Amino acid sequence: MEKKPWKTYAFWIVFTEVVGGISGWLTMEGTKAYSTTIIKPPLSPPSIVFPIVWGVLFALMGISVAKVYLSPLSKARSRGIVLFLVQLAFNFLWSIIFFNLQNYGLAFFWLLALWALILWMILSFQKVDKFAAWLQIPYLLWVTFAAYLNLGVWIINR
Repeated sequence: MEKKPWKTYAFWIVFTEVVGGISGWLTMEGTKAYSTTIIKPPLSPPSIVFPIVWGVLFALMGISVAKVYLSPLSKARSRGIVLFLVQLAFNFLWSIIFFNLQNYGLAFFWLLALWALILWMILSFQKVDKFAAWLQIPYLLWVTFAAYLNLGVWIINR
């Protein structure tokens, strides 16, 4: 059976964007409350930046995991896909912890775990497809910045 790579890319991009979209939808009210009541740390971008950046990052994540999925079956490939799904679940839950529960301390440590999972995923992807690993670097950098923002919110709004 012939593989249709475009279908694989479409599936993974849509899947990843849908996870991000559901997370955004579930945290809409918490995000509004955050925007109006929380003192934000220096370098906090305007609210409109977040959905744009996340939309791009989720697309890059989808492309990246599709490349790994299309690679020959191996232990590294399987590990990479599992790590992708685990970090995506952590990503999903962070928004709920931060925006809906407003538990900024837990959210910060959750984000540190997410950061470690992303790094582990990148290292796993690198064994399968180097370009797929590189596509995850903007995500890791953004989560690093998000950790700074999360820590700042936690400290300033105690």
